[in-house]
Amino acid sequence: MTRKQQRLYMVVAGMMMLGLATALGLAALRDNLVFFYSPMDLQTRDTSAIPRFRLGGLVKEGSLVRDGQQVRFVVTDGVADVAVHYRGILPDLFREGQGVVTEGRLDPGGTFVASEVLAKHDETYMPAEVVESLKRSGHWTGQQTGGDPGRP
Repeated sequence: MTRKQQRLYMVVAGMMMLGLATALGLAALRDNLVFFYSPMDLQTRDTSAIPRFRLGGLVKEGSLVRDGQQVRFVVTDGVADVAVHYRGILPDLFREGQGVVTEGRLDPGGTFVASEVLAKHDETYMPAEVVESLKRSGHWTGQQTGGDPGRP
């Protein structure tokens, strides 16, 4: 085998290892990817193939029901509502009429079973995805700010 052939084999082996490393990295990223949906998006998209995703919107006034650590409430974007069930301790800033992002899955009955509930962390922050959803539905008041909490 000549030196030229040896170099060619080394380059091909290196490219194969790089391809394998890229494939493994993309597979790991896909497993940790969490999509964001608004209640209106859930009506128009099939989420049955997505094992876990985020649901965001406003906590509907009068919908919060606590039973020990069991909590039920409704997330709305002004157009559609989604019932949410959560077992655990809610964040201190969680309340009706405020922005919320929940992470979990949709059960066959249409109830979102949350494994995590995230509330606004100060008086001016709202996730950019929630802001866009509220703007699309026409329920954006303009009093809140979206995106980066450091920006007005």
